Amino acid sequence: MAVELSFVLITPYSLMKSRTGGIIARLLSRTDLDLVGAQMITPTAELVEQYAASMREHVGRRDEFAAKLFSDYMLDNFSPLPDGTRERVLMLLFKGENACEKLSAVVGQLPNAKNRKTPSFGETIRDTYADLVFNRDGSLNYFEPAVFTPPLQDACADRLEFLAEFAEKSENIVENTIGKEEGSERTLVIIKPDNWRCPSTKPGNIIDMFSRTGLRIVGCKIYQMSVAEALEFYGPVKNALRKKLAPVIGKKAMEKLSGEFDVKLRAESEELLTQSIGYDFADDQFSRIVEFMSGRRPEECPESELNDPGKVKCMILIYEGVNAVQKIRDVLGPTDPTKAPGGTIRREFGHDVMVNTAHASDSQESFERETKIIKIEKNPMASIIREFIASQK
Repeated sequence: MAVELSFVLITPYSLMKSRTGGIIARLLSRTDLDLVGAQMITPTAELVEQYAASMREHVGRRDEFAAKLFSDYMLDNFSPLPDGTRERVLMLLFKGENACEKLSAVVGQLPNAKNRKTPSFGETIRDTYADLVFNRDGSLNYFEPAVFTPPLQDACADRLEFLAEFAEKSENIVENTIGKEEGSERTLVIIKPDNWRCPSTKPGNIIDMFSRTGLRIVGCKIYQMSVAEALEFYGPVKNALRKKLAPVIGKKAMEKLSGEFDVKLRAESEELLTQSIGYDFADDQFSRIVEFMSGRRPEECPESELNDPGKVKCMILIYEGVNAVQKIRDVLGPTDPTKAPGGTIRREFGHDVMVNTAHASDSQESFERETKIIKIEKNPMASIIREFIASQK
């Protein structure tokens, strides 16, 4: 079976209704495909017309009714408003064997000339999130497809070309979008590597829980944090760990040695143990954090490879809205999942203070520092598409 690159577009209406998490949960858990890219885009009129024309061409070969229905929806719902404000569309990029077929199976069919009133049973994304309402005379009253994905590779290849070109020229954090509030701020969320070890609903469920904040996602990317980035990102934690953990370890070491050798040690010895064994223990915990986020321990990584992409992936999300920082942290919960209130993300999905499922900025200052480290203005999705297309020639 051939390895393919395909995509899913989550419609503006699905994003507005906070269905993003539920859709992503099904895409991840019901296929064995690898989510390799994600980007929030705001289509221009030119891009919308290009996509609609592609649907008329490829879908029209098989079904003119469906081609008109889909292209008309795209033109009506993806195009900018007359005042120039744009709709948000989330593009997800998947790679794996028979990607188009597998995504289409999970997404579900759209109506066509033969199955206009096929019953829905909740098995596919469209069964659950799409709407298709007919009038009594059989005419179409309302249509919302929830997502778009190309069922065939030829259509997929055609659309990937112009989507990559558009994404490459677009800002990773979208501006001038519908629904932006006065007094909005932004905050960073990282859905950590422990959520991506095997196909599961966890990343989607986490996004779904964040949706209760009423905030909007304005930026997204799949990211592999380098060792150098992890060292800088979590740098402030190193001294905090020394202050918190080293005295505890020094005291325990003092008690162990005193008991083992039946000797009364001087008070100065405890300070020496704190600065040696205690610091070693705290620094080891810090190295574990770096390894958790990048896939490599810093002391085992050659200097020449410090800036290489990490061996594990995470999802970067930028949320926007009034009081965004605090709203996100309230839903996330405290660093220690065992101390997190019920109903918070860390209580639901976290394991310990390190494997605690997600990170969120604790202030606007942290947001500015952290987004600079992870190069939030850059998104590799377009280059992933171009590299794949080049490999197929």
